[in-house]
Amino acid sequence: MTLRNRFTLISSLSFGIVSIITFAVIYFAYYDSTKISYFEKLKNTALISAIYYLEKDELSVNRHAQIKKEYKSLIRNREVAIYDQNNKVTFGEDFNDPYIKQKHLNAARANQWVQFMSEDNFYYGIFYPDNQGDFVVFVKSSNASFRSQIFRLSIIMFTVLILGLTAIFILSRYLSKVVYKPVSNVVKHINNVDYKNISQAITTTNTNDEIEELIKSYNKLFGRISENMLLQQNFINYVSHEFKTPLAAISGNLEVFAQKDRTPEEYRKVVKESLENVYEIENILNNLLLMSGLAKLEESHKTVRIDELIWKIYSKLEPKAKEHQSSITIDLQVVKPSLLEYPGNGTLLFLALYNIVENAIKYSSNNSIEINIFEQTEKLHIEVKDHGKGISKEDLNNVTETFFRGKNVNEVKGSGIGLSLSKSIFDHHHISMKIDSEVNKGTTVCLIFNA
Repeated sequence: MTLRNRFTLISSLSFGIVSIITFAVIYFAYYDSTKISYFEKLKNTALISAIYYLEKDELSVNRHAQIKKEYKSLIRNREVAIYDQNNKVTFGEDFNDPYIKQKHLNAARANQWVQFMSEDNFYYGIFYPDNQGDFVVFVKSSNASFRSQIFRLSIIMFTVLILGLTAIFILSRYLSKVVYKPVSNVVKHINNVDYKNISQAITTTNTNDEIEELIKSYNKLFGRISENMLLQQNFINYVSHEFKTPLAAISGNLEVFAQKDRTPEEYRKVVKESLENVYEIENILNNLLLMSGLAKLEESHKTVRIDELIWKIYSKLEPKAKEHQSSITIDLQVVKPSLLEYPGNGTLLFLALYNIVENAIKYSSNNSIEINIFEQTEKLHIEVKDHGKGISKEDLNNVTETFFRGKNVNEVKGSGIGLSLSKSIFDHHHISMKIDSEVNKGTTVCLIFNA
């Protein structure tokens, strides 16, 4: 069953049940109140009849004439019978009604009154003691008018119920179409999605309801899927490009090398070049494996001395800086030594910081590299500055994406993984990374240790 049909069915059933309960309450309330009203009228008629027949000898002529007038106005369509102590009709009409039985007369004498209803009439009797004896005055009246009113009420209620159910069904169908239109749009959009337009977002309804949340969740989900697909596409392009170069160099060297005998020096040179290319491929694969498993890292963190990592990186990269005719300077200005102790994975933090400093050396344009370690707002800060190529504004927002490389660094060898890997490691350790850069003036990477 579709949501629209379910909504329509539930709405119609709910309206029907509520209407039936409401009409039942109204029906029985009207039924009881109308019946009570009829019995009250019969009670007055019985009382006037008793006075008219039994008090004639005790009333003045004028008062009796007035009672007679009232009696005649009340007695229309009603029959009166007054029973004596022997249950014989002494006044009124001897209608010998089979529904008036001994038990009713006894009940009237015992309770001062009695009332009941047969298929065709209302009956009301009162006990009336008099100087002539004790009497029971019974009045009966046809209930045809009562039945007619109840029947009309039933017809009206049934008609209203049918019309209401029809109206609520039509209204529910229309409202369900309006309410579920965004859902239909989502389903239609999903059915039309392919790999070419998977990142296309659905326009939100701006209604601040569950439908808008569904659309936003859909857009986020397919946005992530689109990013993953783009990442996979970039990965394929990257692998085909980056792996092709060293593999081609290895195969080319080996093919040329195999054409004739070589000297030992030539052997060593070819082996060295081939190993360098193999190590490059191995390094790329290691970084990719590390990135894929970083989210699942469950190794417990240990306290790491950040300054020791920086000095370790300095010792490893200072020779590379000299190769680039550059240098590394470290400025340590931390008053609280405890800020230098940080919980984390030492190997990963070393790799992340190493990539940041190594990038600074690569793109320094033979200028010096500055590493400033200081404290601010009770947190440890590290700034890595270079005065080299810099990053354009349009590239700055994308530099931490996997495989992305700026437009002005094509001549510098790189894979586009290092900065992305560092960002993932820093996020894993709750370290904020901010990059400020200006083309041909340099780049500053600021790290804030938040743990």
